[in-house]
Amino acid sequence: MDIDKVKNILDKTSIPFLSILLAVLIGSIIMLITGYNPLLAYAALFSGAFGSVQNFANTLANATPLIISGIAIALAFNAGLFNIGAEGQYWIGAIAGVWAGYYFSGLPAYLHIPLALLLAMVAGGLWGGIIPGLAKAYTGAHEVITTMMMSYIATFFSHYLLEGGPMQAEGYIPQSPKINESAMLPKMIEHSQLSIGIVIAVVLSIVVYWFIYKSKWGMEMRIVGDNPRAARYIGINVARNTVVSLGLSGAIAGLAGAVQMLGVQHRLYDSFSSGYGYTAIVVALLARNNPVGIIFSALLFAFLSTGSQNMQMTAGVPAQLTEIISGLIVFFVAAEAIIKSLKNKFSFKFKREGEVS
Repeated sequence: MDIDKVKNILDKTSIPFLSILLAVLIGSIIMLITGYNPLLAYAALFSGAFGSVQNFANTLANATPLIISGIAIALAFNAGLFNIGAEGQYWIGAIAGVWAGYYFSGLPAYLHIPLALLLAMVAGGLWGGIIPGLAKAYTGAHEVITTMMMSYIATFFSHYLLEGGPMQAEGYIPQSPKINESAMLPKMIEHSQLSIGIVIAVVLSIVVYWFIYKSKWGMEMRIVGDNPRAARYIGINVARNTVVSLGLSGAIAGLAGAVQMLGVQHRLYDSFSSGYGYTAIVVALLARNNPVGIIFSALLFAFLSTGSQNMQMTAGVPAQLTEIISGLIVFFVAAEAIIKSLKNKFSFKFKREGEVS
């Protein structure tokens, strides 16, 4: 491998790694100050996430929607677009997937599952592409505002559907009917939440990586994201790329909602979401918007989420501490200049010491 490529890879991975390390160190200091044992806490955190086959499977299950949603965010970021509305697109995809899951009956699984996933992607893609995409492309409306507003609309639309609306099941609980078994994603490990959704997530990350970095469309998309004026000058249709990029991003976020519903929830609950669409923004930033790197970034946040309960039960450390660690990781990733300054300072110090010796 070329030395310059190796240096480039190390440079890109060093900032996220140092961010995680600093967050863990500061988390340890907080634990010591408040009277907890950080070694015991982190051991319990690790055991809760990876200590058994079921725990590891549930960590992978928690990572699945984060991987897919993170890829949706990263695709938009690579096009120079800030899709803050992945949460709403996730909701819309979940609604479409669940509806297809219980409305169609008598279909074999090999038709029912792809149909539900496809409808979810179409719904999420239209939700992200029509209003935010067209508004951005032809009026200059900022996608942060439009995608966020569309998220609120999606949330309240789901309330309407489930609180006495057309998707509420019989009874007083605001939930949809359960999807048919033919629409359920097969489980990979019994007595866990892990389904073949993790396979979909990993394959998707590879496909999107190829699309962004190896295909002609991906190259055009990145050019538009880097410099729209230069893209226009060389004949690239900027408006079309903007709409398509937000549409694809929304389609992938919608897929995340459907995979979660078909693989884990099996029905739509009022306010079911755990904020995957918002956490995915952090996941994508930590991975530097690399679709393959998002797999590992999502696993980190799933690890913190899954292991936090065991940390609280075993070490007595409040589970909210993992949220502090997550917040610190976000801070250090966002404050990249601080990390680079510390890295350069220590590199210069070690270099001088070597010259003196």
